[in-house]
Amino acid sequence: MKTLEESVAMAMDGSDAAIVPFLPYILQDAWEIGTDPVVVADLLRRQRKDSPQLRVLDLGCGKGAVSVKLAGEFGCRCLGIDALGEFVAEAERKAREFGVERLCRFEQGDMRRRIHELDRFDVIVLGAIGPVFGDYRATLGILAPHLGPGGLIVVDDGWIEDDSPHVHPPVLKRGEMLRQIGEAGMRIAGEVVFGREKLVEADDQLFRDLEKRCRELMELHPGQRELFANYIRRQVEENGWLENRITCAVFVMTRLESD
Repeated sequence: MKTLEESVAMAMDGSDAAIVPFLPYILQDAWEIGTDPVVVADLLRRQRKDSPQLRVLDLGCGKGAVSVKLAGEFGCRCLGIDALGEFVAEAERKAREFGVERLCRFEQGDMRRRIHELDRFDVIVLGAIGPVFGDYRATLGILAPHLGPGGLIVVDDGWIEDDSPHVHPPVLKRGEMLRQIGEAGMRIAGEVVFGREKLVEADDQLFRDLEKRCRELMELHPGQRELFANYIRRQVEENGWLENRITCAVFVMTRLESD
C-alpha cells in the first residue's frame, strides 16, 4: 500500500510525495478542488427524491465544496474526510460561512483506514481522487458494505475510449471500466460528460493560480526549485491528457439489484 503522502500526491497529479506539505499553499486560491458541486447536486436531484434525508460520505473532501453545497441545497448530513488538515480547517470555515456547520462534519485522516470504521451512507462521493482504493473492482468492493439500500456512489473520473490507441495508467478504457463496475455488482445510473471547452476553461484558471503559487515557493525555497518546477510540468502533462485524450465525467453508480 502506498503511504498516505504518496496517495495524496497521486490524487493531486503529482509524482513526488515531497510536494504534499506545500499543497495547501499551492492550492490556496481554489475552493472547489476537482469535482464541480453543482454537477453532483444535479445528479443527485435526478436520482433521489428523498434528498433531505440523505447521509453523505465525501471521501477526499478537499475544502468541503461538495459537502457544503449538498448540505445547503438538500439539508442532508455530510461527513467529509481528507488527508490535509489545512483543507479540513477551510472546509469547517466554509460550512460556518454558509450556515451548514450543524449538517457538516469534517475529519482529517486516511480514508483507506477510516472507511472500515464507518457505518452506512446513502451517498458516497469520490471526488477526483484517483484510484486511492485500487481499480473499480477493488474500490467498489470496499465501499459497497457502507452503502445503504438504494444507495449511490458518485465518482469524478475519466476513461479512454475503446477505439483510442492511447494508454495512460491508471486510466481505464471505457469497456474495461464498465466490466469492472458490473463485476462489482453495480451499474452506471447517470452521468455528465464534460466537453473540451469546459475542461480547458476550468483547467486554465486553476493552472494560472497554481503556477503563480509554485513560482512564489521557488523564491521562498530556492533549494527545492526543481520540486515545484516538476509539479508545474506534471500539471501541464496531465491537463493535456484530460483535455485531449481522456473523456472526463461525473457519474452515479447504484447496485444492479436496484433495477
